[in-house]
Amino acid sequence: QVQLVEFGGGLVQPGGSLRLSCAASGSILSIYDMGWYRQAPGKQRELVARITGGGSTDYADSVKGRFTISRDNAKNTVSLQMNSLKPEDTAVYYCNADVATIRTSPYSRNYWGQGTQVTVSS
Repeated sequence: QVQLVEFGGGLVQPGGSLRLSCAASGSILSIYDMGWYRQAPGKQRELVARITGGGSTDYADSVKGRFTISRDNAKNTVSLQMNSLKPEDTAVYYCNADVATIRTSPYSRNYWGQGTQVTVSS
């Protein structure tokens, strides 16, 4: 089994910064794509940013130039640096990863974290 645990959410003023981190643990052989999604009240969950095992990145248009995703393959972690935060960034942020385990190798399964609240408000 694989667990994803997020850290770093909270309350921040508009224009401020937050850094989210997510650690994967369990019987992990390989982690392929990792990403961050968010879901605001009354809205569907949406992709914020994702990063491949090789480091290629993809961002939602709404966060380009403000958010940066990174990963540490040795530590099985993914982070999201969020700058110039806006009230519309308020949402629950979820970590996501495609993980191959000892049981599923060479195939991967998709896992979600429990979510962390980010609130941007003055």
